[in-house]
Amino acid sequence: MKFVCNGMVLSDAAFTVSKACAVKTITPVLECIKIEAKNDVLTFTAYDGEISIEKKITAEVLEEGELCVNGKFFADFVGKISLDEIVVNSDEKGVLIRYGESESYMQTLPASDFPMFNSSVENENNYFETKESDLKELISKVVFCCATDESRPILKGCLLEAKNGKLTATALDGFRMACSYCEAKSEGGDMKIVCPARTLTEISRMLDSDEPLKIYADKNRLSVAVKDTVITSRLYTGEFVRKENIYPVDFTTVANVKKAALLQSIERAAVLTRGDKNNLVIFDIKNGKINITANSDMGKVEETILAELNGKELRIAMNGKFLADAVKALEEEEIQLSFNTPVSPFTVENKEDKRCQYLVLPVRTSASA
Repeated sequence: MKFVCNGMVLSDAAFTVSKACAVKTITPVLECIKIEAKNDVLTFTAYDGEISIEKKITAEVLEEGELCVNGKFFADFVGKISLDEIVVNSDEKGVLIRYGESESYMQTLPASDFPMFNSSVENENNYFETKESDLKELISKVVFCCATDESRPILKGCLLEAKNGKLTATALDGFRMACSYCEAKSEGGDMKIVCPARTLTEISRMLDSDEPLKIYADKNRLSVAVKDTVITSRLYTGEFVRKENIYPVDFTTVANVKKAALLQSIERAAVLTRGDKNNLVIFDIKNGKINITANSDMGKVEETILAELNGKELRIAMNGKFLADAVKALEEEEIQLSFNTPVSPFTVENKEDKRCQYLVLPVRTSASA
């Protein structure tokens, strides 16, 4: 295989697909990018067993062929070449990279070792369609609430439901939940899938316009194409937690506060609770104010912010980071906190626009037990 390619274009393609290279695996070829040169087109593919990313670019192909090269090393290496033109030439054992008056050699694996992967879904009539910008915003609103541990694998994904002109996304990790929606239309009937959070993050990175985007899915696989890049991912199977069984129907205490004041106070408290397991912050809600306190071995924070209160007085403890994450994701100047008891989940949302809602589980203390 031999080709000549623009250095920036080559670097971008390698970096994009390297996101799907496995990091720790007993199968070395899953750490690789497969490069195929044919008809003046280079096809880059990476697959780690869960997600596949494929990207095509144009190049001057002098000799057709294919190979597998370690994805992280190759992407990092070509990313540090500032020259416009790079010549890549391979033999049976490796690949020679020429740039200017210099050259480097990198070992490769046979392309025949790379796993076969079908990047299409079973029924191409099953898809939902939304704007790229709307999907990007939707993902950013919920994906940080997905679980990261393996105790309940399905919670490492996000529930996507396309129904009645809406695409609703739900994510939870056992301590907090996010729910948001955007406008969308589905083809082939209502759709309900659980997509890995990592897949959604990689899709979000590709989105940069208001163009309509089709996302194809069946019970096992999701596929989406953005320009010259295709992401295909397996989906999680199993029963996702029903948010209707968790979300409170009504509340006994509602507080409207300025977003900036609340966030700044929580972040100052986080400085002293940094490193503590629970990042514990306590709210004492009464008399038109929220008294915010945080204690650690480093010291103590005591602050007061104004609030518009309706309902009962309340003292409640929570993980400050979980609350801060939710507040940051909201965009209105004034937000609404709704509570029931010191041990019941509470909600965080915009005061007016209710498309995005967060549910946070409080932390039990000796005072609330």
